Amino acid sequence: MLDTMRYESPIGELVLAQKNEALVGLWIAGQKYFPDFRQKEIKEHADSRILNQTKEWLDRYFRGEKPLIRELKLAPEGSEFQRAVWKLLCGIPCGEVTTYGELSRRIAADRGLERMSAQAVGGAVSHNPISIIIPCHRVVGADGSLTGYAGGLDRKVRLLEMEGVDMKNLFVPATGAGAVRNRT
Repeated sequence: MLDTMRYESPIGELVLAQKNEALVGLWIAGQKYFPDFRQKEIKEHADSRILNQTKEWLDRYFRGEKPLIRELKLAPEGSEFQRAVWKLLCGIPCGEVTTYGELSRRIAADRGLERMSAQAVGGAVSHNPISIIIPCHRVVGADGSLTGYAGGLDRKVRLLEMEGVDMKNLFVPATGAGAVRNRT
């Protein structure tokens, strides 16, 4: 059974989900990889302790504060590899970014491997079920391209700007071959 709550944020409606008194989901309504709740037993439950704590956390975040991830009990559901990537995401400080390549180097080192595919890491990042709190929006391409945000690049840009990220070397790529740098 999932308990859910809707939250109106500056970037649109968010859907929060908890199971067993831990946050298991935070999605931007309609985002890529939005769960099919018809497949799950759900209950809109505004009185859940963890959902109310998450709402307060988000209120502080959207006011410009930097609440700590560890303030919330998180239980994202995914493979061992995905959870390892999501744990690395939690270490990216607010107001900073890292690259898919850097995350792949760290995962490889943690696992005693010579290298790890940045694309595999990107796949895990894109399937992060607890958006914003597990900060997948803080991951960019090695060239500064703002790619790979399931909630949409416009929202990724807004979140990074809200956090005070220096955007001068970051850009939204044009689609197709020969992408042109469009500064944000």
